[in-house]
Amino acid sequence: MDEPRTIYLAGELFSVKHLAGNAALAGEIARLSAGRYRCVLPQDLPQGLPPRAIRDQDLRGLLACDGAVFHYDGLELDSGTVVEYLFAKFADIPAVLLRTDFRNVSEQQDGGEPWNLMNSFYPRTEIVRLNSMELYHAALANNAGASGKAAAAVMERAAREVCAALDKVFALPPLLPRELGPSVYNWLAVMPGVDDPAAARDELQRLYEAKMAKGCL
Repeated sequence: MDEPRTIYLAGELFSVKHLAGNAALAGEIARLSAGRYRCVLPQDLPQGLPPRAIRDQDLRGLLACDGAVFHYDGLELDSGTVVEYLFAKFADIPAVLLRTDFRNVSEQQDGGEPWNLMNSFYPRTEIVRLNSMELYHAALANNAGASGKAAAAVMERAAREVCAALDKVFALPPLLPRELGPSVYNWLAVMPGVDDPAAARDELQRLYEAKMAKGCL
């Protein structure tokens, strides 16, 4: 089997619901993709670090991955997730935006995405929208009121659609011109204001070359 694509799984990490949900989704993605996609969970990275160090390691983790899935739930999108999504777009990383929140809070009309329009219209991005409450109750009826089985069915549905979206987005051609790639990744290394710019440049150039070798860029 070919080397799996690594997928950064971005989203809120503030409660047991977030942590358990991310871990469950990662497991289902690995299972349903037969190992083609391996999720990298930022919650598994070292904690207890200074805030700036946590930010830097999360950005490095994102840039090291072949693709990313971003949880786009809530009346207001999680600001850290939005920053990571835009960073991924600067780096031309294939992305999936996953929304399981059935609420629609947006100034967009005529079927537009249910979030601020500044988060929309970026290339190499697929969107998965699911009404989790509707799916849960349908699964509940099919599982004789067993809430655990219903929740597992909804998670499987979400993971299945994410896998399909990842297949689509990885099939899209890269947008970043090859003659600009090294310069762009050199800029991304220093743009956040890291403590060791020289080491960051070396690391991102290695990442860039690895992505080129895997056909991601």
